[in-house]
Amino acid sequence: MPIRSRLWSGVAVLCSVATTTPVLMAQPGDEPSSREGAMENDAGPRASELIAKATAYLKSRQDASGGWRTEGTGPKFPAITGLVVRGMADGRIQAGVDPAIDRAVAYMLATQKPDGGIYDAGLPSYNTSICVSSLAAVDSAEARAAVKRAAQFLRGLQFSENPATSGSHAESASAVDRSHPFYGGVGYGRHGRPDLSNLGWMLEALHDAGVEGSDEAFQRALVFLQRTQMLETTPDGTTVNDMDYAKGSHQGGFIYSTSVNQDRVGEGQSMSAGMIEETLDDGTKVSRLRCYGSMTYAGFKSYLYADLPREDARVQAAMSWIRSNYTVDENPGMGKEGLYYYYVVMAKALSSWGEPELMVRAGEPDESGVPSKAGDVYKPTRWADDLVRQLAELQQPDGSFTSVHERWMENDPILITAYALNALRYAEKYQ
Repeated sequence: MPIRSRLWSGVAVLCSVATTTPVLMAQPGDEPSSREGAMENDAGPRASELIAKATAYLKSRQDASGGWRTEGTGPKFPAITGLVVRGMADGRIQAGVDPAIDRAVAYMLATQKPDGGIYDAGLPSYNTSICVSSLAAVDSAEARAAVKRAAQFLRGLQFSENPATSGSHAESASAVDRSHPFYGGVGYGRHGRPDLSNLGWMLEALHDAGVEGSDEAFQRALVFLQRTQMLETTPDGTTVNDMDYAKGSHQGGFIYSTSVNQDRVGEGQSMSAGMIEETLDDGTKVSRLRCYGSMTYAGFKSYLYADLPREDARVQAAMSWIRSNYTVDENPGMGKEGLYYYYVVMAKALSSWGEPELMVRAGEPDESGVPSKAGDVYKPTRWADDLVRQLAELQQPDGSFTSVHERWMENDPILITAYALNALRYAEKYQ
């Protein structure tokens, strides 16, 4: 990972991405004290307390198989078990310490197929990626061997010159060159096109498995990542996103995919976030795909996993969007849709950034798509405290979490509790 520099020294670079300079409540270069002088320290809820309750709830719901949501008819999703284990375990997983985790690890290992994938009847990338991140923490020769095989399987799902061409997962990738909008991406398989969510999970899996950012899989992924970042060029004129849907855009955040499906290739897709009106450099107003929270955090952390320097204009543009649209009340651009997924990618991304405080736009999240503009006021906030307070309000007495929207299975208490537990683990390190 790149060397961590002080967050505050990056403010000037961030502002150069925008058309105007915001007003800051703290000056660039000022050294923030841990809390004194930057913001009030209220005695809010502690992540550790929420973690203990969520863990107890999940252990009480473990299936006889050792996994979660593995009973009944229909396809199983080993990823849910992977999420639970990753959230329950803090650091390396040693055999014999926690019987619930031991049974879950055994379940994931038993689910691995001869081709290396860890999945049941579908969603090979999603399930394998999350299980790899979980198993990568297990200190055993069997788990290490499983991770190695699974990582190789994931490489074959990436749209590239030579993806996997056989097996039950073959539908999820085809051979394309760098000029194709699919290049470097990974998808579910059922839509016939890649997306940033699946790519984000895959890159996280490879990162957790110890794969370097210089690896070919990461370098191919950078092509897709740039095409999902709504940023046509950097301030010095270097092209970032060469797709027509990003022409003139300087939002800096990310959308879901370069394509809607196999029949609508290269149109771009931003799910329910829809469109916004952007003003181009020549003053022309145009309609552009709107960036949204969970995908921007997914793209941002993927850049960090690919070892892009913190001062890289692509990274800084994404961070500018994050600061301008920062909130824990909703998934910016999507409202309550995918809220718990948003929390976990947010926590992972900001943990990877490595700073306990962010300078964020005061007031409501921005709706214009412009990273910063004249008159904006920024203030420091401790993101982990904000997130823990919000999750404390959503946690129920039994340790589970309240569903706020049913899309993407977020009406399932096991899934959203696992998401919340993972988010809390990352936040705990910064409280």
